[in-house]
Amino acid sequence: MTLDDVRKRFPGSTTAARLRPPKIRGDHDLNPGFGPPQGLREASVLVPLVERAEGATVLFTLRTASLTAHAGQISFPGGRREAEDRSPEDTALRETEEEIGLSRDRIEILGQLDTYVTRTGFRVTPVVGLVRPPFTLDPDPTEVDEVFEVPLSFILDPANPQRHSRTFMGTERYFYAFPYQQRYIWGATAGMLVNLRDVLREMS
Repeated sequence: MTLDDVRKRFPGSTTAARLRPPKIRGDHDLNPGFGPPQGLREASVLVPLVERAEGATVLFTLRTASLTAHAGQISFPGGRREAEDRSPEDTALRETEEEIGLSRDRIEILGQLDTYVTRTGFRVTPVVGLVRPPFTLDPDPTEVDEVFEVPLSFILDPANPQRHSRTFMGTERYFYAFPYQQRYIWGATAGMLVNLRDVLREMS
């Protein structure tokens, strides 16, 4: 699938809601009985699809081990909404600039995925954007250890998402995971990737 294909199948944030009913995704998808927590804080992430000659890729960050939340995990650039942010898209673009130095003028916003609720108390809006090379990155060393890309074809292959489990507070909790080479993409990020794959399938 090329990024032109993705662009055609993603109608944009203003019309996507008319084509697909809104849905709240989260840990409860694979764990019935674990409903979304109360008092959720608003956040956004950018799901960056990079236009490469050899095929589209998805850009990820590896969070530093010193962070208080989700330390050492693979994620999308993003964070909590600030008062000056005008929209979820604005939050995602601002956070992306702050975290990895990717200028918003290199990003074409396509639309939104389903809202994703985390067990840590965030209601996350995933914003899908096309990133046009060439671009330069300047990761914030206090937040990001590494920035890397994974082929979109790997994410869309139905054989690759897996269901794993861990014991959390005495209860077995299930989650999605995408093991890729030496990487382990799991949790909310993997759940959003499953949503991306579902959206592209529905619109194909």
